[in-house]
Amino acid sequence: MKNDTDIIPLRQPHSLDDPLTEIAREGARRMLAAALRAEADAFVAELAETRLPDGRQRVVRHGYGPEREIQTGIGGLSVRRPKVRDRSAENEADKIRFNSAILPRWARRSRSLDALLPVLYLRGISTGDFQEALAALLGENAPNLSLGVLSRLTGEWEAEYGRWQRRDLAARRYAYVWADGVYLQARMEPQAECMLVLIGATPEGKKELVGFQVGMRESAQSWRELLVDLKARGLTCAPEIAVGDGALGFWKALDEVFPSTRHQRCWVHKTSNVLNKVPKSLQPAVKSDLREIWQAETRVAAEAALDVFVEKYGAKYQKAATCLSKDREALLAFYDFPADHWDHLRTSNPIESVFATVRHRTVRTKGALSQKTARLMVYKLVQAAAKGWRRLKGANQLPMVIEGVKFTDGVLDAKNRAA
Repeated sequence: MKNDTDIIPLRQPHSLDDPLTEIAREGARRMLAAALRAEADAFVAELAETRLPDGRQRVVRHGYGPEREIQTGIGGLSVRRPKVRDRSAENEADKIRFNSAILPRWARRSRSLDALLPVLYLRGISTGDFQEALAALLGENAPNLSLGVLSRLTGEWEAEYGRWQRRDLAARRYAYVWADGVYLQARMEPQAECMLVLIGATPEGKKELVGFQVGMRESAQSWRELLVDLKARGLTCAPEIAVGDGALGFWKALDEVFPSTRHQRCWVHKTSNVLNKVPKSLQPAVKSDLREIWQAETRVAAEAALDVFVEKYGAKYQKAATCLSKDREALLAFYDFPADHWDHLRTSNPIESVFATVRHRTVRTKGALSQKTARLMVYKLVQAAAKGWRRLKGANQLPMVIEGVKFTDGVLDAKNRAA
């Protein structure tokens, strides 16, 4: 019987025709197969001189294993792993075995994909959206990507975090540190607790995560525990200056553990605190006057601008004037350090900018994070963000800061220049 009916498959609404990706996958599959054959051939060639008593070659190629699909960054690739046979009749334990460095025996995903899965999770992809997000990246039928797999991979990060928490700090030195307590709005049992974070600048001008722990932002005891732990692991050299919000319990703990470290209040926090004490209609003018202080070229000019501010607003807005003047010295400490570093020292922004990503993650989890998960999330996200942190400008001046060389209004003192 003649069949004149044509069956034409219809494109599904959610599908995407992408010939370029299909060509890339086919090319990758062929390259992978060729690389696996070459690897097996090279292994056999290295043992070509190893012979059996009857003169035959002991190690030979032995066909292929069953076809399996490997998940990669461009989707699934179907491959067959070449097999190698040891024809020796000796004990099984003495047999020569071929282990592919390209495609391990039980591998189902590329190593880069193993790293991608927890990153997607920590970057904000909720568990409910995970399969949908991966399908868009790897294809509709991507296997071996269950939540159990994700848990196992993040477990590897827990071990990494534990090693980091116990690392030796005896060889570390930080010229500057930034401190802040960040609320993540996660399910961290006592609601008043937050992440106490410390970031440092090395003598080479590189910023890095020094330490963090769950604690009370305003508690000197919580900050003391963090600082004492860092010191016990070898961080005995006190930073030259610390930057943070005035409301932190950090300052009392810092004076006890590293009494020689100077204080620098964050101008972003201080500006916000002062603005909260004046009417909204006046806030633009107040903000402009505050900018005249911290952007002054010299300490003398900044002192004068601060005095003008107190005289201008003190009579009617005494709380705003007091909020500013009570931290006069700590607000202007940056003038005794290189001018190239002022942008870094006037604010605790290195921490604030990083934790914007962390807060986004806690919003996506809808409060489902335990303390353990929150610590792991903070560690991985901050470590990832640290790769993009800009180095301090004028890093060549940091060794001089550590050695105690004096700066006035951001430049070397005259006697230091002469020396």
